[in-house]
Amino acid sequence: MEVHQTGVLGVATFYPSSHVNINFVMHFRCVILSAAVMQPQTGGEQPHQITTTGEAIMGLKIVMLGAPGAGKGTQAVRMAQELGVPHISTGDIFRKNLREGTALGKEVQHYLDSGALVPDQLTCDIVADRLTESDCANGYILDGFPRSVPQAEMLTGFLKERGEAIDAAINIDVPDEEIVGRLGARRSDPETGAVYNLIFNPPPAAIADKLIQREDDKPETVQARLKTYHETTAPIIGFYEKLGVLKNVGGSKASPDEIYDRIMAVLR
Repeated sequence: MEVHQTGVLGVATFYPSSHVNINFVMHFRCVILSAAVMQPQTGGEQPHQITTTGEAIMGLKIVMLGAPGAGKGTQAVRMAQELGVPHISTGDIFRKNLREGTALGKEVQHYLDSGALVPDQLTCDIVADRLTESDCANGYILDGFPRSVPQAEMLTGFLKERGEAIDAAINIDVPDEEIVGRLGARRSDPETGAVYNLIFNPPPAAIADKLIQREDDKPETVQARLKTYHETTAPIIGFYEKLGVLKNVGGSKASPDEIYDRIMAVLR
């Protein structure tokens, strides 16, 4: 299931976990003022001063950026495993809330059932709910969020209310033509859901014949996804650059290991 997100900038209310009795829910309200959040950090927690120590890297709050197929998810998973922090994927969070029937999940289901787009505010509510969990206290890696400047502004406002800030926004830069080739080489196992890449991660010969190409990975679909990315998501790069936390990493014609090493280098 793919969840689409859009919405308007304004006042965002962040709800804590649905496991808490609703009568005792505390509402986090943050008024999103572009003039405030687009300035370098002056209040609340400053981004960590990134040093050469592994301990400093492990405590970071990181956002992964890049076009679809740039390798954000692959790198986020590896970074989370090796740094010992949670990998937070918006897709996973949506599925978890839907599966468990939480209050936020029911709101998402309402939009899905009606064919409407999930608003930015609701998306931010769900992410904020996840960020209040105890395993996020020592850092985390956000993958798939924020997807637009309004979402980035909402996230910045929410963190500022908590005296926190994003420490690094890692942008994996890959040319569009290479993205089309990469995604065109993806194949999925219809039985297990495992995803392979004919270039970087070829499947075992025993299952190669049964793999399929998803509609999302066909060239015409990839071109449409890239158009949406450049119009809606790419402006986030400038947002985090203005906040002074952007880290650009070249991802063109590089193996996953090479990209990972480059990410660790810019974090140190």
